[in-house]
Amino acid sequence: MLGQPLIEIDHVEKSFHNTVVLRDISMKITKGECACIIGPSGSGKSTLLRCINALVPVSRGSIIVDGIQVNDPNLDKLALRRKVGIVFQQYNLFPHKTAIQNIAMAPINVLGRPKEESYERARQLLAKVKLSEKADAYPGELSGGQQQRVAIARSLAMNPLVMLFDEVTAALDPETKKEVLYTIRDLAAEGMTCILVTHEMGFASEVADHVYFTDGGMIVESGTPTDIFKAAQNDRTRAFLSQVL
Repeated sequence: MLGQPLIEIDHVEKSFHNTVVLRDISMKITKGECACIIGPSGSGKSTLLRCINALVPVSRGSIIVDGIQVNDPNLDKLALRRKVGIVFQQYNLFPHKTAIQNIAMAPINVLGRPKEESYERARQLLAKVKLSEKADAYPGELSGGQQQRVAIARSLAMNPLVMLFDEVTAALDPETKKEVLYTIRDLAAEGMTCILVTHEMGFASEVADHVYFTDGGMIVESGTPTDIFKAAQNDRTRAFLSQVL
């Protein structure tokens, strides 16, 4: 049973100069929910994730994450980012650090946790993403899918309440893409609150509790995977899905 909203997005708008990217976006994400945001490129999906994590400020409206007002001018961004992890299409690993070092860095340097504890947690997370044997490998020695799974483990090392995934499989080949999707599926099944921007419609249909179709910076239609993929009501939604399914 889904409970109180963990994330509340209320009439959010975002403009870059004179270009409106998000228009009157509202949604509520409850603890343990997996929400997938789909839609054509340029529809504001990635910008919305960046607004949730305060990487870009909203122009209007509000976002609340576990009681933290994200658009507060006095926002403690570190406190927010302890609660909200984000994984991008680019892996952004430190090339001169091993996989386990990449994962342990933030808990040691940002959270001030003991080195031994942080490395033990990093080993556990490598096992979780099925990369135990790659602990001492450098990013250049890993496939794209392996690097992305290390990036996921690195975000999990901060013990977030929410994980945001921004088209994390877009640059991967089909085989390594599956490895990453399986990792995200397992996280969602374990009850991690997740918001995914994805072009993987089959995956969204499988893992999502709620699907949002966006176009032109607006939520055009939302509902369960069955509502959206089997019985979409909006002509724009149906037109988009006819091109990608």
